[in-house]
Amino acid sequence: METTLVLIKPGGVARNLIGEITRRVEARDLTVAGLKLILADRATVEEHYAEHRERPFFADVCNYLCSGPIVAMAVRGTNAIRAIRTMMGATNPLDATPGTIRGDLALSIEDNLTHSSSDEEAAARELALWFPEGMVS
Repeated sequence: METTLVLIKPGGVARNLIGEITRRVEARDLTVAGLKLILADRATVEEHYAEHRERPFFADVCNYLCSGPIVAMAVRGTNAIRAIRTMMGATNPLDATPGTIRGDLALSIEDNLTHSSSDEEAAARELALWFPEGMVS
């Protein structure tokens, strides 16, 4: 059993895709163990993307995630990290396979709708950052 983080970015929230993305997660027999709609504070976003701090896109990515409401979701299940990453599709939606969230619903890398943890270590770090209050057990 694994728990991973999914963020629905401002573009996904603005396009009313919260229900569709959550439906796809639950249809995969994964459990939502935490869910909240928030306005992310800059410090949290910068900590979340800290590994990219020296990259030229860092400021733009942080600005975007702070530009409107996001949904933070803790998702639990067997092989949840890999299952979610596969469901989301390639980071660049133009490379994402049809049937994936990005392949079906996104058109640009700047607004690729979601973030999901890359591995167990990232999931633990990110879940602690976005769900400091904990999740439903």
